[in-house]
Amino acid sequence: MPLSRDDAWTLFCQWTLDYERYPDLETGHPRAALVELERLGFPDEVVRAVASHADRLDVPRESRLERALYAVDELTGFIAAVAYVRPEGIRGMTPKSVRKKLKQPSFAAAVDREELRRGAEDLGVDFDEHVAFVIAALEDRADELGLAGSGAAA
Repeated sequence: MPLSRDDAWTLFCQWTLDYERYPDLETGHPRAALVELERLGFPDEVVRAVASHADRLDVPRESRLERALYAVDELTGFIAAVAYVRPEGIRGMTPKSVRKKLKQPSFAAAVDREELRRGAEDLGVDFDEHVAFVIAALEDRADELGLAGSGAAA
């Protein structure tokens, strides 16, 4: 079931804001997002995809949407972290830039590097291609996401 670009953005924002508002992984994220997505009338397969991205909920990832959400979940945060420490932000970022930071265990230490690789693998895509795709998607909304960097033109 393809989502429109606007629906996909709403889904991303809702599921991300859920984490910001309810960071307790046992009682909050993504449980609050699941309730809100149902309230907003999102299709069951979308709600299930959000549930399946959290391993602790034991919802197996069966559909491409479920695997895709899992594959971008931690990676978007990691790429954002890389952008925050670059004067140019996400502009000009490459998979090589991301791989370099992945090799630094102290950088975004809470991110499970193996989960990032497993996400791309489960989706059936090359890791660098996947990283490039996510960079491009985030770069499209760099200003809105605060990823344009301090050296970006206003």
